[in-house]
Amino acid sequence: MIITYFGKQFFKIAQGEMALAFNPISKQSRNSRPGGPARFGADIALSTTNHPDYNGLEQVEHGERKPFVISGPGDYEVKEIFVKGAMSESVLGGKKYINTIYALTLDNISLAFLGALSNPELSQEAQEAIGSPDILFIPVDGAGLIDAKASAKLASTLEPKMIIPMDYDEKSLKTFLKEIGEEKAEMVDKVTIKRKDLEGKEGEVIVLKPS
Repeated sequence: MIITYFGKQFFKIAQGEMALAFNPISKQSRNSRPGGPARFGADIALSTTNHPDYNGLEQVEHGERKPFVISGPGDYEVKEIFVKGAMSESVLGGKKYINTIYALTLDNISLAFLGALSNPELSQEAQEAIGSPDILFIPVDGAGLIDAKASAKLASTLEPKMIIPMDYDEKSLKTFLKEIGEEKAEMVDKVTIKRKDLEGKEGEVIVLKPS
């Protein structure tokens, strides 16, 4: 699978012909990119939180390609991919939102996407859905979401093989990497991962630059 990052929590994960989009940034977001957002057609689009920073699902429609939309807790099966959405909460700008934590397996690699998580105490349901994922996507920015220290602590308890921080700025990223003991983590434009690449890894951090 190939993982590309477009800022905030907007990721494209491509596996062969299949493309998944996570938390595309809406045009209404103050974080919308100059020149418009990255446009591509997704087969499946997942939004964790109904907020302009994370709900720009129209941005991942392209031509004839309209994604199957997943935007809340529940169990889903799309194109032989099983997705579990577990409820948590988010506080953005002082307002409470439902945040959905997603767990799924793609190409025999388990992914956990925490979304705009504000409370590091995960529910039993969320913990069971996530387990010990191969790849964990975790916010580190604070500003209503869990901060860098809480993120590092939570990431360590979940014992993923690989950690991809998101929703970061320079300061929060630096704090997160220091807390988790990965100050030498490499920064890359995109990452290609196969199942065998994860063997023997424990909590390796990969920082993706917004493209």
